[in-house]
Amino acid sequence: MPSKQSSRPKLQPRTLLTGLAFGESPRWRHDRLWISDWGAREIIAVDPAGKSEVMARAPSFPSCIDFLRDGRLLMVSAYDGLLLRRQPDGSVVTHADLTGLSHHPWNDIVVDGRDNAYVNNIGFDLRAGEKFAPGIIAVVGRDGSTRRVADGLWFANGIAVTPDNSTLIVAESYGKRLTGFDIAADGSLSNRRVWADLGDGVPDGICLDAEGAVWYGDVLNKRCVRVREGGEVLQTVELDRGCFACMLGGVDRRTLFMVAREWRGSASMTDDARTGGVPTVEAPAPGAGWP
Repeated sequence: MPSKQSSRPKLQPRTLLTGLAFGESPRWRHDRLWISDWGAREIIAVDPAGKSEVMARAPSFPSCIDFLRDGRLLMVSAYDGLLLRRQPDGSVVTHADLTGLSHHPWNDIVVDGRDNAYVNNIGFDLRAGEKFAPGIIAVVGRDGSTRRVADGLWFANGIAVTPDNSTLIVAESYGKRLTGFDIAADGSLSNRRVWADLGDGVPDGICLDAEGAVWYGDVLNKRCVRVREGGEVLQTVELDRGCFACMLGGVDRRTLFMVAREWRGSASMTDDARTGGVPTVEAPAPGAGWP
């Protein structure tokens, strides 16, 4: 069934940053918002005043990011099938090799409270114009071991884990839904179910808040939407371009950062125009869980 729209007022965004080529994978860390700018092949950090700094070179397009609990940065090298780790001295090493699980490009990542990294694979190469095929989720242990823990996903995209490490939620963009799994102590996933049917929503990057709701970016509908389990829409932020991902951060984690960009189909993925930016709003509930 289509998701229900609540009567709560829509939120009006303010702009924190402009000039991104193709921003994705926002993460709040060390009092700054970290973004992987796929188009510029840079990983940047932005403070609340909008001052940005290049922190690392993105290894690929795409290259989603997250952090281990000790602060080391993980970067997905999508076409190489590698998960890379930046060491404290700035050197980059291989954290895990995913090539044995799929030869298609890898996509989003989340590191849970146990330092397990969940990485998804969409199952086909969108940039190359390949025909759709369902994708998978892999888990990478702290020792670098890899396992497939879910499959049959309709364009697996944003991914998040609840604060108690008990539930993983993944956005299935082509399925127009958020899908939930129970997480076992060893990182395995089970009890797959529809967490929220989004109606006409096309979810991309996601994050969780302390009231148990999920925010999801929606590129095609140019918005960022907050939903509760079951699909009720709680808030909607309308934008003038596609929203690829979102993250709750700031001093009290009540600022919703949205990474947006003009979108004219897959052919526009490598546009030179820097139409990307980071609009923000004050959120009704603080961020929670992982990322």
